[in-house]
Amino acid sequence: MKGVVLAGGLGTRLYPLTKVVNKHLLPVYDRPMIYWPLQKMAQAGVSEALVVVGGKNPGEIMRLVGSGRDLGLRRVYYAFQETEGGIADALSLAEEFAGGEPILVILGDNVFEDDLSEHLEKYPGRGAMVFLKRVPDPERFGVPVIEGDKIVKIIEKPKDPPSPFAVTGIYVYDSRVFEIIKGLSPSERGELEITDVNNAYIERGELRWAELRGWWTDAGTFESLFRANELARRGR
Repeated sequence: MKGVVLAGGLGTRLYPLTKVVNKHLLPVYDRPMIYWPLQKMAQAGVSEALVVVGGKNPGEIMRLVGSGRDLGLRRVYYAFQETEGGIADALSLAEEFAGGEPILVILGDNVFEDDLSEHLEKYPGRGAMVFLKRVPDPERFGVPVIEGDKIVKIIEKPKDPPSPFAVTGIYVYDSRVFEIIKGLSPSERGELEITDVNNAYIERGELRWAELRGWWTDAGTFESLFRANELARRGR
């Protein structure tokens, strides 16, 4: 399995911190934000990762991460997302890198405690897997509709959340994800949505899920970045 970290975007919700600095270079306690997903990949046994960069000064991420060996990876590759086309659009840039293998995808602003190894060992090599976390504000995220032990639908930022879970920015996909992305239409925001990708796997009956046991947060707003620093400090 290979890894893909999506670290594009302008980080406008964190202005002026991100006016001249890529969001993923901001500190989360004792390390840059981008280190967290890459080190979690290495912990889970992933040896090669692709970092999709974009926005301003993408070269700074490349200069910081380098080959990835200092983070426990054998090699890190890079791709540049030229437009703000959404998460699924950014993921589409990983098709050649994936080479037909399953991929572990982590959004670059996701900071979390769990070791993913156990869950990845149970992944059968086909279909998709999403990671859920119970949160106090699920309306900020994609929220799963769960019936029995299955997710039957994912709703993006619902006003009335059907469950207390957020779909975190941690996913596993087989190689068919790229064909699914090619068949997507832009949302009202003009972007290719990762929720639409996950719902496509649900329609095929091929979406698994796992619940994160430890702490998790995104770090894309001032409040969530502050929370990420608090949680990371406690964890260390």
